[in-house]
Amino acid sequence: MRNIHSSIGRYISILHRYGQIYLDKELKKYNIGSGQFYILKVLYYYDGINQEEIGRFLRQDKSTTAKNIRKLVEEGFVLRKVDKSDRRAYRIFLTKNAQKIKPLILKILRRWTDILSTGFSKEEKKNSLVQLSRMVENAEKFFLKLRTDERYGK
Repeated sequence: MRNIHSSIGRYISILHRYGQIYLDKELKKYNIGSGQFYILKVLYYYDGINQEEIGRFLRQDKSTTAKNIRKLVEEGFVLRKVDKSDRRAYRIFLTKNAQKIKPLILKILRRWTDILSTGFSKEEKKNSLVQLSRMVENAEKFFLKLRTDERYGK
């Protein structure tokens, strides 16, 4: 009989839920949710990138990305500006408010990483990242093939 408690997907799902709970709790005082947090994190490294690129980077659909950016605009953390080279697209820029909380946001992320990797050696941390990255690549290959097959009626 198969052990239903031993599944990569199950553990990833549990970690995701705990991560959302942690982020929502830590970010509540800034009126930022976990969805907006990930967009801020991207912008801290790539301020001014286009909205579609943010969605691709986070592997989110366009409506989820737009909703989270709209919330960040309302809270005064980002600005949406029409892209001068493509008038149909928007570039997203951090405001002074977002820059001001950057150290706190990054500290929250580091703390969660420390919580997850408590008791891990440097090698175990590195191996975990490599394995998780490979899992993401495998999932992406699967869905790319699925979309291709659907397009060609296979």
